[in-house]
Amino acid sequence: MAARRRLFEAVFPPPSQKSLPTPTATPVIQQGSFGGPFADDSQSQEDAATASIRWERAWHYATEFLAIRHGPVTLEDAYWSKGNGRAKFYKLPSHTVSEAVAYVLSHRQRVEGEAGLDDLLQWYSQEVGRHYLDHQLGVLIEIVSRNGDVHPLDALVRTLQLVQFVYMSPIEEHVLPRLPSDQAQAELQRFQVKLHAMIRTSLSETRYKLLTRDRLMELCSTVLHVDKEDSEEDELDDEDSMKISSSQDRADEARRKCASLMIAMDEVGLGGSEAQRIFAEVVSRLLTAFVDKNYAGKWAAPSLALKYLQDWAQGDFSDFVNEMVSYLLGSRDIVEASQTKMSFEDVSNLQQRIIDDLGALRLRELFDVVVDWDNSRGAVEDLKQCATSTGTRAHLVVYFSEVISQRLLHPGASTLEILQVYICIIRAFAVLDPKGVLLDRLARPIRRYLRDRDDTVKIIVTGLLADPDDETSSTDTLVELATELNKVIESASEDDWADLDFEDMNWQPDPVDVGPEYKKSKSTDVIETLVSLFETKDVFVKEFQNILGERLLKPDCEYDKEERVLELLKLRFGEAPLQACEVMMRDVADSVRTNAWIKREQDIEGRGPQVSAKILSRLYWPALHEETFRLPPELQALQEAYSQGFEHYKSSRKLTWLDVLGQVDVELELEDRTIQETVSTAHASVIYAFQDVDGAQQAVSKTAEQLEQQLQMDEDLVTTALTFWVGKLVLVKSPQDGGYSVLERLPEAAIQDVSAPAVSKASDSTTLAAAVAASAAAASAAPAVKGEEEVAEEKMVVFWQFIVGMLTNQGAMPLQRIVMMLGIAVPGGFPYSNEELRSFLRRRVEEGKVEMVGGSYRIVKGKN
Repeated sequence: MAARRRLFEAVFPPPSQKSLPTPTATPVIQQGSFGGPFADDSQSQEDAATASIRWERAWHYATEFLAIRHGPVTLEDAYWSKGNGRAKFYKLPSHTVSEAVAYVLSHRQRVEGEAGLDDLLQWYSQEVGRHYLDHQLGVLIEIVSRNGDVHPLDALVRTLQLVQFVYMSPIEEHVLPRLPSDQAQAELQRFQVKLHAMIRTSLSETRYKLLTRDRLMELCSTVLHVDKEDSEEDELDDEDSMKISSSQDRADEARRKCASLMIAMDEVGLGGSEAQRIFAEVVSRLLTAFVDKNYAGKWAAPSLALKYLQDWAQGDFSDFVNEMVSYLLGSRDIVEASQTKMSFEDVSNLQQRIIDDLGALRLRELFDVVVDWDNSRGAVEDLKQCATSTGTRAHLVVYFSEVISQRLLHPGASTLEILQVYICIIRAFAVLDPKGVLLDRLARPIRRYLRDRDDTVKIIVTGLLADPDDETSSTDTLVELATELNKVIESASEDDWADLDFEDMNWQPDPVDVGPEYKKSKSTDVIETLVSLFETKDVFVKEFQNILGERLLKPDCEYDKEERVLELLKLRFGEAPLQACEVMMRDVADSVRTNAWIKREQDIEGRGPQVSAKILSRLYWPALHEETFRLPPELQALQEAYSQGFEHYKSSRKLTWLDVLGQVDVELELEDRTIQETVSTAHASVIYAFQDVDGAQQAVSKTAEQLEQQLQMDEDLVTTALTFWVGKLVLVKSPQDGGYSVLERLPEAAIQDVSAPAVSKASDSTTLAAAVAASAAAASAAPAVKGEEEVAEEKMVVFWQFIVGMLTNQGAMPLQRIVMMLGIAVPGGFPYSNEELRSFLRRRVEEGKVEMVGGSYRIVKGKN
């Protein structure tokens, strides 16, 4: 408070002893008339002593009348009328006071002394400053700090209006009219400037800005229909005219309040450049809020958002802004203020601001827009109109790349989801930037991330083989590729010459932000883009061959879909890369004819057990599982008969049976039920081992180890088969010795012994059997085609003996030295990378055959 007082005293110095009111009379002369401004010469020629006394008496009466002796103007006073305020805060001058004021004004330059202290208007300015600082400022600070039904800014402005009236009325009505009009106007303006400077300086700048911003935001948001109540009404039925009328009435009322507030703020000195800056900040925020409120999430095409926004900004919005600014600049004519128009430059800046706000909104929504393609084409069209400059295009790429990294390129997103979004990005950016410059920059991290995913190729190829009409596969398969594959492929030659079409009136040059690594895409084909993820198409052809092999080996005779996909891929990739796939399809078709010929020649059509084989050309099929084991004698007999028939059909060929890939129709006759299943040959061999061959009518019990020795079958195959038959409630495991036996009947006790803890509390035996069987069937599913890791493991085994010999003879070696030695010892060089060899050795470490000590590998004795 002391600092504020010193600040005011610097502008309004405290009155000296000479300027204070003097006594009503002096002992020199008696009280009498002062004489008017037009006094006679005898009165004008009086001696200096008499003139000084007369001056002192006149000064006393004038200052006594103008002295502000009442208390501060309060908030309650502010809501009185001006007449009541006048009666409360000062009284009308008497005739003597009027003459004294006139005398002081007419003789103020005739008395020697300091004019600044003797001047009546300057004295009154100091008196106003004293009263404001001592009495009024505290009340204003309290008004600004309080919260009530009336907004603090409205209360402050209303109070300052009365304060200004109380301070200015005495001199405006009783002092300045006695001066010439020009001089009176200048004095009034000078006093008003001082008063406004004092008010602005005394108020807390931060608190005043917050109040002004808050009040203007409240009123202007209602005028521009971006407040909360308007948002709630927008959700109602459009035919509710009463609600629409209510919203418009509130907007009109808020506009009148805002105009009154602007005028009042300018009157009390709170307008000017600072208020204009606050108002500009408020309308700038509301402009962005208006765009977000009316067009966020509205992506339908064709989009007219930009046109509507520009028309609104140039019309209703600019009229409102011009009107309010006119009030802040001192205009009091509502008609004149409402008719003020923007300059051409201001209109251009406003339209550009609309473009920027709409572009920012669409950029924030871009990820969701892309995911919802093609229902969001309108939003992409809006963004295309907004992102025209080099800077905005660069910002789009940087911002959207960050969004993709955060929301898509992370371990939590599946490869299928990433590919689906990438396909949507390709299609959306083909509309946003037909030249492909933005997509070329944006796709690099996505493509790099997809190349590092192990299942990328498999998902793409599975999508090509998907059925677009199958609704069940749409959620877990890239069905978009199957749909895209059926589209007509454009001629590559037409794409090559597209830029040289001199009659194309829509031709456009490449954008200026084209980078040095930019390669113009010849096609917006999604499949071509995904296939180009890798340097060669061989990885896709190989994966397609593996998946096609899996499907062709299933017991299904309908392969029309696979054949159609193969023909479509041959149009894209050419026939040479897919020659092996074509041979595979031919093998399956030829096998049907071969089976029919053999059955006809052996005259076994429809009689007893039969064998149908799929005869594969070994060199053209992918690596298949070739595990061998003992088959039941009946199956062996059927295979031998079929082989003899095939040798008669093709004398130069010989069959090699892949027992593990076969399917057998099994019928099991138990005491209380008969079970029919189509199972693998391994499952059939395992259950056949429990058959009572000798007719002893005794339960056969065998452990997993006994079955492995008897059938010469791998442990994994035995375990899988036992689990499957236990799930089918055909076998039961003994808790005593771990042996398995046939479950001839289904008593309640036997059901409880079934090895299925997840569903052991089930009360219904049918439900229990179905649940266990389903889990067992899922566990028994094994691919016919070997995976890449299995094939690589088998090939790496060839080099294992070299590694064992080196580590045995020369001791422990680091990885780099092992690779170097293999490159020397193996004819043709070592074909695998360091990472592949490290992965292979890590598996040997897990098996206990090799150990790693100090970064070097060494053989574990007795393990090789």
